[in-house]
Amino acid sequence: MTERKKILVAPLNWGLGHATRCIPIINALKQQNYTPIIASDGVALELLRKEFPTLRTIELPSYQIQYAVKGKNFKLKMIWDSPKIIKAVTEERNQLKALIKEFDIDGIISDNRMGVYSKDVPSVFITHQLNVLTGNTTWLSSKIHQQVIKRFSECWVPDIEGEPNLTGKLGHLTNSDLKIKYLGPLSRLDKKEQKKVYDLMVIISGPEPQRTMLEALLTKEVDKFDGNVLFVKGKIEKEQKIERNGHITFFNYMNSAELEAAFNQSNIVLSRSGYTTVMDLAKLEKKAFFIPTPGQYEQKYLAKRLDKQGIVPYAKQKDFRIEDLKKINDYSGLSDFRTEIDYTSLFSLFEGK
Repeated sequence: MTERKKILVAPLNWGLGHATRCIPIINALKQQNYTPIIASDGVALELLRKEFPTLRTIELPSYQIQYAVKGKNFKLKMIWDSPKIIKAVTEERNQLKALIKEFDIDGIISDNRMGVYSKDVPSVFITHQLNVLTGNTTWLSSKIHQQVIKRFSECWVPDIEGEPNLTGKLGHLTNSDLKIKYLGPLSRLDKKEQKKVYDLMVIISGPEPQRTMLEALLTKEVDKFDGNVLFVKGKIEKEQKIERNGHITFFNYMNSAELEAAFNQSNIVLSRSGYTTVMDLAKLEKKAFFIPTPGQYEQKYLAKRLDKQGIVPYAKQKDFRIEDLKKINDYSGLSDFRTEIDYTSLFSLFEGK
């Protein structure tokens, strides 16, 4: 028997989205007789450890990403934090060289970790942002990001190549020499017919302090909601905590199986407009309401685009009131694109084919 090839899967720890959308990739690697090794940090690493308790995991340097308290300061905060990010990228580059030798790594899949690539090993970069929106500096941030992507063997974009698609200008370039493969939307969840238990499901995540700020706002607002509410805080902790307060059931976190059941048992969803959440809701064909993270250009763009298309309404965080959920009735909701990924062909990169 030939030894299974080892593939390092390294998602960025920026909220939970990068980690959760790697779950179907990791499952596919296992099914295709590869040995995935997980590398990340913080809550992203903790989530994947809970999902795959038998797989080897490695802690990488933290990018120490935190959002600004005020959305208007988002870009300034990212510029201020850039030396920490560059330092972490350099550290993970150095660590990766040792990891390749120690574990005999045969391939790399990096979800937005800029330093996790090698000239000696086939390396993939997963992103839905070929263009990085930063307001009047979009041209510069996009050019820098595309230069990073060029260092990798391939770039996998979790969206449809043509129309209709979910990312719009985020995930599509008019002219590019990048080696891009469109996977179709990635989701760890499946739509199932289940009895509805909750009238509203609230699910939040993302870097602090904005995650906590949204939790505080929505805890007050859903208290006024007329119906059963499931509230998933997106806090990855050592133990799962469940609290019931009248018509509201709070979870600090849920694993994939629990989330899949909860989504299918809920009528409508209230969440951020992070792209992984958009992909999950499309796969589940849900009606939803979005609250973009203040100052986060990408989430604002996705929310505005889906609102304009009459698919999902949104509100600014400072303006949201529970009554806004009534707008959902006037929108069509997300639809599943039903794409099948040929993982044998996709993973052929690691076979030298």
